[in-house]
Amino acid sequence: MTSPTPPTPPTPPSKTLPATPRRSRRAQIIGGLLALAAMAGLGGLAWHLTHPAAGQGAQAGAQGGPGGPGGPGGPGGGGGRRGGAATTVGVATADKADIPVVLDALGTVTAAATTTVRPQVSGILQKVLFKEGQMVKAGQVLAQIDPRQFELALMQASGQRQRDEAQLENARLTLERYRTLLAQDSIARQDVDTQAAQVKQLEGTVMTDRANEGVARLNLGYTKVVAPISGRVGLRVVDIGNLVSSGDAAGIAVITQLSPIDVEFSVPQDQGPMVMEGVSAGAPLPALALDRTRAVTLDDGRFYALDNQVDTQTGTIKAKARFANARNTLFPSQFVNVRLELRTIKDAVMVPVTALRHGSKGDFVYVLNGDKTVSTRPVTRGQATVDKVEIRSGLKAGEQVITEGADRLKDGAKVTLPGDKPGAGAGGGRRGRREGQGGAAPAPAGAEGAAPAGAGAPHGEHRRRDWSAPGGTPAPAAPSATPKPTP
Repeated sequence: MTSPTPPTPPTPPSKTLPATPRRSRRAQIIGGLLALAAMAGLGGLAWHLTHPAAGQGAQAGAQGGPGGPGGPGGPGGGGGRRGGAATTVGVATADKADIPVVLDALGTVTAAATTTVRPQVSGILQKVLFKEGQMVKAGQVLAQIDPRQFELALMQASGQRQRDEAQLENARLTLERYRTLLAQDSIARQDVDTQAAQVKQLEGTVMTDRANEGVARLNLGYTKVVAPISGRVGLRVVDIGNLVSSGDAAGIAVITQLSPIDVEFSVPQDQGPMVMEGVSAGAPLPALALDRTRAVTLDDGRFYALDNQVDTQTGTIKAKARFANARNTLFPSQFVNVRLELRTIKDAVMVPVTALRHGSKGDFVYVLNGDKTVSTRPVTRGQATVDKVEIRSGLKAGEQVITEGADRLKDGAKVTLPGDKPGAGAGGGRRGRREGQGGAAPAPAGAEGAAPAGAGAPHGEHRRRDWSAPGGTPAPAAPSATPKPTP
């Protein structure tokens, strides 16, 4: 049988139940305080938005706000943009200078002369009298070929000449005797004529012998290989003991003339007449050879020659400039930048490149007036350098132009120069800060009622204190701390 379940004893009342009303009252108190704090914060934010700070008021006054020093009725109204603050700009003065008209081109260094030294007679190379890369002069002996066979050939030619000269002398003496006998009528005229012909024949033979002797002597001289031009010798291509001849393609050495040296470059066909005009004037056109960065001048020279036709593929004319190259800074086949000075413009009006502006109607500049306003001036540009440009018309020397900040300007805009002190006209001076909102003066530091640093202020304004409440009274402060709930 199942035993009956004993009855459950009643649960004793909890000891914390009496505290429930106390917790409810505390939560109600805290909620009420938080609601009050939120309402106070919203009120402070609304007051701050409807009553701008002193700095904002000064800025509004500078921007032409009503009652402010920069407003329509204020002392500094009308500056900068229309209804805006004056723009700080940079200025420069147009001056006169002599500028050269130059032509920049990419050129290739070419040697004035390049010679492959080849022997003119065949023989065994006995000596090499130069070093690789050596500077040689014209006529200097570079190599020696075995001369013995040429010396023997010269001796043979000399002996033949001497023998024929002796025969000629004997024939001439015989002719004189025949003529004497013919005068005495002791010999036939035919014998005299035959002897005279013999003398002429021997004279021709002697002349041939002298020519052969000269050829033999010349060949003997060719055994010494000399430099035909002055310049730098390249790498050696033949060694001692080799058989060399005039038919060798590589020869013995290659000499490149380095001083003077030429630079070939191309002139655009549109600038060809300017180059010819400068050449026709008679004065040499100065030329500079620059490195690839255009920062270092390798050598200076003059214009040398201009080709007689235009390249139809590139539309350019080949030209050549010659340089002394005394320091050997130019090498054949080297790429350099050529700067050719065509002419010089005297007393040109120059302004910085940043001052020239481009609009729909052409080029113009902003000219600074005496009342710190600017006006647009159409101009005509001319030649330009690295940092300046020529103004051919529209501007005079001594006038000031805007170089920085011109993109924020309009015709008649008021500007501020970097050296000017901030004043009422600029709207950012001390007076503008004082009178930004109805002329209320700032309260002394530490006065009661100052707005807290972070009470709803926009970004960048959290360190300001707003003393510009209506009537000059300080703004009410938002509660900064929540009262501690009463237990």
